[in-house]
Amino acid sequence: MTPPRARTWGRIGQTPVVHVRGRGAGRVSMAGMTCYKSGERSRLIYAVREYTGRKNQPKGFGWRDFRDLLVRARIQLGGPIVLVWDNVRIHLTADMREFIDATSDWLTVFQLPTYAPDLNPQEGVSSLVKRDIGNLAAADLGQITRAVKRKLKMLQYRPQVIDGCLAGTGLTLGYE
Repeated sequence: MTPPRARTWGRIGQTPVVHVRGRGAGRVSMAGMTCYKSGERSRLIYAVREYTGRKNQPKGFGWRDFRDLLVRARIQLGGPIVLVWDNVRIHLTADMREFIDATSDWLTVFQLPTYAPDLNPQEGVSSLVKRDIGNLAAADLGQITRAVKRKLKMLQYRPQVIDGCLAGTGLTLGYE
């Protein structure tokens, strides 16, 4: 996640300045799925990864992490999955395609058009998380990770907010 910029308040004519220590090494990455099923509440299934810059530590999510997230979603949802995915490079790798082909009995994948974040409800979830931590002056990377996990956990218990992320795309679910 890139450092968010947010509004704050201060006295007229005096710009507030927040001093932070540290060299800014590390990043927090999140991957998530907004899940919708007819007659049930919306769900948010996610994973968070912290990168501290250590040797041989992955910087972000790999195809195996996405595979595990999909398997976890299938177990939690208890049925087949229709996945609408953006065109992130890791989603299009040969290993990921091979996994999708091998699980075609329970996994159907549709790709969003290129450069269409406005059609992805997960972008709304990311926006809500970033907005919440916008003015956080964290002492260390762990504090940012805890804040991200806390916000995602809060969103899991608010299905109406997840529904709002879907409504923000302008897409509707058609049931037969």
